[in-house]
Amino acid sequence: MIFTYDGTFAGLLSAIFEAFRLRAEVTDIIPEDRFQQQLFGKEIPIETNPEHAARVIAGLKKRSGNDRIVELLRHAYLTEQPEVERLILHFVRRQMAVHALDVSKDAGDERIRRVLRLKQQMGREVHRMHAFVRFQQTGDGMYVALINPDFNCLPLIGDHFAARYPAMEWLIYDTRRHYGLHWSSEQKRAEFITLDSNQDGRLRSLSAEMLEAGETDYQELWQTYFRAVDIPERKNIKLHLQHVPKRYWKYLTEKI
Repeated sequence: MIFTYDGTFAGLLSAIFEAFRLRAEVTDIIPEDRFQQQLFGKEIPIETNPEHAARVIAGLKKRSGNDRIVELLRHAYLTEQPEVERLILHFVRRQMAVHALDVSKDAGDERIRRVLRLKQQMGREVHRMHAFVRFQQTGDGMYVALINPDFNCLPLIGDHFAARYPAMEWLIYDTRRHYGLHWSSEQKRAEFITLDSNQDGRLRSLSAEMLEAGETDYQELWQTYFRAVDIPERKNIKLHLQHVPKRYWKYLTEKI
């Protein structure tokens, strides 16, 4: 039996709730937009139910005694890796089968170890986003940063930038997933936004005409500074690439 869901974390938890409620032999949980009719296996669409998702969360915390266990699963989920839903389903089944025991500590379970590895990989991606996001000021005063992370980390980095730049109006836009996080300096809150294809295309280009008059001057000054402090004799390209992978360079002002 195959469950399909709407592609959200709450939707996944709702599907897991239904698997328990129906005592069903669920072999896979797949986002609706990725599901392809298979020769074997019955598809059952599951609607997102916030109450059911909340009950799964409460059950995980109660059974594990670990209030951060859901954070672990959410971070792993946002990596969007193949079979992550199946891994999380296994994790929840294991956790719900025991009392007062945190199954995330079970190093002998390969699928649980894979969930932990995904969480660690997401942590590294979030750390890189904290370091490598570069804002450019547009003509209307908004600060815009384009990102293209391997994982869907945008939901996890907003608090960092809201705390760091609360007085700025900013937008961090994920060009791979076609959505962004907008911070309102007036309302002091962030919200996710999506753009139509024309807006998406214009934002990706961020031509000089769209930038604030002095923005390019600041960028040139920043690039000049980096060239000035460069010490060729101390260059270590291998170490540099370990800390600043090349896939991030196109968004770094000092690398443009």
